[in-house]
Amino acid sequence: MPPARKRTRSYDPVRIRAAVLAQFGHVRQAVGTLTAEQLALPTRIGDWTVRELAAHIALAFGAVAAALDGPEPAKADAALLDWPLSTDGCAGAPDEGPPVAACASRDLPALYGRTAEAVGAALAGGPAERLVRTRAGGMRLADHLVTRAVELVVRTDDLADATGLDLPYERQALAASVRLLADAFAVKAPGGSVELRIPPYAVVQCVEGPRHTRGTPANVVETDPLTWIRLATGRQAWAAAREAARVSASGERSDLSALLPLMGRGPALMA
Repeated sequence: MPPARKRTRSYDPVRIRAAVLAQFGHVRQAVGTLTAEQLALPTRIGDWTVRELAAHIALAFGAVAAALDGPEPAKADAALLDWPLSTDGCAGAPDEGPPVAACASRDLPALYGRTAEAVGAALAGGPAERLVRTRAGGMRLADHLVTRAVELVVRTDDLADATGLDLPYERQALAASVRLLADAFAVKAPGGSVELRIPPYAVVQCVEGPRHTRGTPANVVETDPLTWIRLATGRQAWAAAREAARVSASGERSDLSALLPLMGRGPALMA
């Protein structure tokens, strides 16, 4: 019998809405301090510079306002739990390049200011159950904002990596990102032989094999939130994370290297 489909975790739409706005605010503040030299630095995302990365963050977040301004889809045919798995292979979407290149040459603080205003106004009038059109299909606004939390957390980490800045993470945005990626991993690798722990936000059972029922699990993987996000999005390799003691893994089934990354790591996560 095939494993039962994992029930989608619920997220508080009010807290997620506040978290994504606040996380964009953190990025906006950081981008406003960057010098011309910092904006010209390379990033770990293809051949993007920091300037292009910053432009992409604003464009991706601004798409929320555009989605709410557009017509409402007839149905919700994109499930939140499927979203991380649907991003693999779409990272190089052809319509991502020109807008980023064009916006990267603009006044970034002004772009961020307009984006924050537009998204804030759109969300103020957008009910959680309102459907929006995304690349994955029609999706509830509440669910779409969880995907935007993942996008913002991942891109905040990309920006920190490129610039060396110590950027803050909104707790609700980080928690939602960790939980969604952990739950999606359990869908990709269903089973109960491995316990994946990402304290303090998530614990999931995954990987085919003997199911743990009581006592200490035979196979345990534990890591911190940002390391999990980097592993899930291909920004850190399993072996490198183990060598750096960022991951502890015990048991014969605890090597997850063949199952990672979960998402594509190219220029654009699916909007």
